[in-house]
Amino acid sequence: MPEVGKNRMIRTTLDSLPFGDDQNDYGLHEKVSNTIPEGVANRALYTDILRIALPSFMELMLTQLASMMDLMMVGQLGPWALTAVGLTTQPKFLLMTLFIALNVGATAMVARYRGAGEQEKANKIMRQALVMTLALSTLSSVLGYVFAKPMIVFMGASDAETLEGAVTYLRIQMIGFVFMALTTTFTAVLRGVGDSRTAMIYNLTANVVNVILNYVLIYGHFGFPALGVAGASLATIIGQFVAFAYALFYLMRGKRYLHLRFRDSFVPDFGEMKKIAAIGIPSMIEQLVMRAGMIIYSKTVASLGTVAYATHQVCMNIQALSFMSGQAFAVSATSLVGQSLGKRRPDMAQAYCSRSRRIGFLVAIGIGVTFFFFGGWIVSLYNDDPAIVNTGATILKLIAFTQPFQSSQFIIAGGLRGAGDTKATAIITFITVLLVRPGVALLLIKVFHWGVEGAWVAMVCDQVIRTTLVFLRYRSGKWKLATQRKFMKA
Repeated sequence: MPEVGKNRMIRTTLDSLPFGDDQNDYGLHEKVSNTIPEGVANRALYTDILRIALPSFMELMLTQLASMMDLMMVGQLGPWALTAVGLTTQPKFLLMTLFIALNVGATAMVARYRGAGEQEKANKIMRQALVMTLALSTLSSVLGYVFAKPMIVFMGASDAETLEGAVTYLRIQMIGFVFMALTTTFTAVLRGVGDSRTAMIYNLTANVVNVILNYVLIYGHFGFPALGVAGASLATIIGQFVAFAYALFYLMRGKRYLHLRFRDSFVPDFGEMKKIAAIGIPSMIEQLVMRAGMIIYSKTVASLGTVAYATHQVCMNIQALSFMSGQAFAVSATSLVGQSLGKRRPDMAQAYCSRSRRIGFLVAIGIGVTFFFFGGWIVSLYNDDPAIVNTGATILKLIAFTQPFQSSQFIIAGGLRGAGDTKATAIITFITVLLVRPGVALLLIKVFHWGVEGAWVAMVCDQVIRTTLVFLRYRSGKWKLATQRKFMKA
C-alpha cells in the first residue's frame, strides 16, 4: 500500500492477513458458517467492528436526537406544524434517491480498492462520485423547488395552514440541497476506508448549529423574527452547510488516504462511473421502490386526518432513533465486508458481518425495552394532546417488538451492499415495502378500520418478512460469488 502519511483510516486485523488466491479461496463457494478464520482471534474481529461502529453510532444517535429536538420544537406550534414537516419527508427522500443510491456504489468501490491497496483508484472513485452527486443533486433541487406545492398536495395536505407550512419548509430545504448531497458523498467514501470518526465530528457540529438556530429562528429569540416552520427549515440547511464546509476542509488538508485535490482530474470518466453505477443502480431501484411504497403508506395514513398523521409522524421520528444502532453496525459491515472481498478473503467478510449482527441484536433489545415501558412519556415530549400520547404509546409497543428484526435486517443488508450484492436487496425491498407494507396498511385502515394502529401493524409485517428474506440471502453465501464476478470485470 502506498505511504499515506498521517491519516485516520482504521487499521484492522484484515491488514495483517494474506491476500486470497486461486489455490485458496477461503470459503468463496461455501455457505455462510460461524467458523472463525484461521489465525484470527474472535476478540480482534469484535474490536475491528466496534472501532468503526461506535463513532457511527454516536454520530447517528446524536443526529437523530437533534432531529427529535427539532420536531419537538416544531410540535409546540401545534399538530398542523408536525403534519406540515412530516408531509415533506417522503418527497425529500424521493429527490435524494439517485445520489444516495450511487453513494452505495461509491462506498463499496472505495472499500474494495482500500482492501486491495489501490489508493489512487479509491481517490479517483471519490472524485467521480462527487461529480455525479453534484449533477444529480442540482437537478433534484430545481425540480423540488419548482414542484414543491404539487408534491405536498399529492401527499395529502388536508388544510391551507398545513399546505402553506409544508411548501415553505420544502422549498427552503431545496435551497441547501446540493450541499447536503455532497456531504453525504463525503460521508460515504470516508466510511469506505473505515473512517467513521470524521463524519461523526462534522455531523455533530452541524447538529449543534441546527439546534441552536432552531431556538433562535422558530420562536424569535435574541432579536430575530419568529419564523416558525420556515425557521426550522432554515436552521437545518445552515447546519448542513457547516457540515459540508468541515468535510471539504478535512479532505483537502494533509495527506489522508482519501485526499481531495482540485488539481486532480474531475473530468467525467464513464468507465469509473459505470463501476459505481453497476452497484448503485440496483440500489437506486431499491430506493425508488421504497419511496413509492412509503408514499402510498404515508398517503394512506394522511387520509385519517391531521391529528392521526401528527401521531404517525411523531412515532416515525422516534422509530428513526431505533434505526441508529442497526445503521451504525451496518456501516461496519459494509466497510469491512467490502475491504475483505477486496483482499479476496470472503471468510473474513462473513465473520465480520455475522458478529456485527450479534452486537446490533443485543443493542436492539435494550432499545425495545425502553420503548415498551416509556413510550407514552417519550411521545408526550412532542405534544401533550392525550389522543396523540395514548395512541403513540400503543404504537411504540409495536415498534419495540420489531427492534431485533429491524436491527438484523439493517446490518445484514449493509454487508450485502458492501459486497456489491445490491440486486438481491432491491428485490426484497420491492416485495416488502412496495407490496406488503402498503397493501396490509390499506387493508387494515380502509377495510377493517383499525386507524393509525393498523398502519403500524403493517410495518411489523414488513420488518419480519424483510428480515427473513435478507437473512436467507446471506445464509446462502451467493453474495460472495456475485461480487467476485462483478469486481473481476471491473
